[in-house]
Amino acid sequence: MTARPYDLVVIGSGPAGEKGAAQAAYFGRKVALVEREPHLGGAAANTGTLPSKTLRETSLYLSGFRQRGLYGLEANLRERATVRDFLRRERVVKETERRRVEANMRRHHVDLYHGAARFTSPGEIEVSGPDAARLTASIFLIATGSSPHRPAPFPFGEPGIHDSDTILDLEALPRSMAVAGGGVIGCEYACIFAALGASVHLIEARDRLLAFLDEEIVAALVERMAALGVRLLMPDAVSSVERRAPGWRLTLKSGRVVEADVVLAASGRGGNTAGLGLEAAGVPAGPRGLLAVDEHFRTAVPHIYAAGDVIGFPALASTSMEQARLAMCHAFQLSYKQALAPILPYGIYTIPEVSAAGESEASARAKGIDVVAGKALFAANARGQIVGDEHGFLKLVFDRETMTLLGTHVIGESASELVHVGLTAMLAGQGADLFIQTCYNYPTLTETYKYATYDALGRR
Repeated sequence: MTARPYDLVVIGSGPAGEKGAAQAAYFGRKVALVEREPHLGGAAANTGTLPSKTLRETSLYLSGFRQRGLYGLEANLRERATVRDFLRRERVVKETERRRVEANMRRHHVDLYHGAARFTSPGEIEVSGPDAARLTASIFLIATGSSPHRPAPFPFGEPGIHDSDTILDLEALPRSMAVAGGGVIGCEYACIFAALGASVHLIEARDRLLAFLDEEIVAALVERMAALGVRLLMPDAVSSVERRAPGWRLTLKSGRVVEADVVLAASGRGGNTAGLGLEAAGVPAGPRGLLAVDEHFRTAVPHIYAAGDVIGFPALASTSMEQARLAMCHAFQLSYKQALAPILPYGIYTIPEVSAAGESEASARAKGIDVVAGKALFAANARGQIVGDEHGFLKLVFDRETMTLLGTHVIGESASELVHVGLTAMLAGQGADLFIQTCYNYPTLTETYKYATYDALGRR
């Protein structure tokens, strides 16, 4: 079989693979993209980002959570919701995203190969499957993503035992669920199913959820999750899992026992590098299959790059896209994009949602920065009152001397949208004066930026 030459071969069609391929192709490079799964889009489109967020929106609607009993109306459809109702929108969004990715690749004239890629040398891969071929390239981008880690003692494959991929295959909404792992994925799914009326236990080995977030934000989230019905068991961990028809019995290290119809093990993820033939390429894989890269996203072999979940934290779709674009600009010496943004946003789609960018009070003080923080409550904001968000708030962290903005933290309605105002201000080196001088639409939640700033100035 004669090898087909390319400037770039991308392995994986998730956010990093898609954007890396499009970036190089946009500037005239000949690009091939290899995907082993039947559908394009990677975990973001098929099992992770979009499906889980769509399920969240569906749960908010079907549970009536967003209506919050406004004006005395009861909009709770939970008792009439079926699994078909729950999953219909998720399937529509998933299919739409798959088509969008394929259309984007076609528009950029990227050649698509369906099959499993394996390096046979540092400069060649072999594709086995429907589009069997040998491909050579001067540059490779590994964007194979990640898969859920499956630890003992969970009997994966048994009915009712799920990871964050297979939880989407539920045939019926459970009455009770045990979630093992209080990271982002565990917290998000715990909220989704609690909103739909399931009795949810969330088991976390550490004594604090989401330690990378501001402490005040986490405390507020824990309070709202408890109000939603999520029972937090922490610090604790699962020591054994036994079948107790019709569900499962989990014995925890503390001796506590949890019984649930469905168990979700949210124990982190590992890089999808098995079977790639990395030994033939000279690229070593680290713990859980993750790949080490330099500041340009090069692996140990300089012409082989890696981006996205396969290189580990932060493993977000947004950062994965930027990593791949930057990698390809470096690989092909394109002046289009030279550096990754120094501040990246985080969006956690719990109920309520949380988003953050920049320093927390604690992280800033750990760096020796004297800071002052200000808050604005959604309950005191006209738009917050209209939408019925009584518990959300915006928190801004400023350098006390210069009042330059250092951190933005939001919990509540539209948090993952609101955070971008603060993010942009930080990237521009702006702070209190910007928010004081800006005229915001009324009524909007964005107006909280002005009042959080006033609060900080009053505490200065």
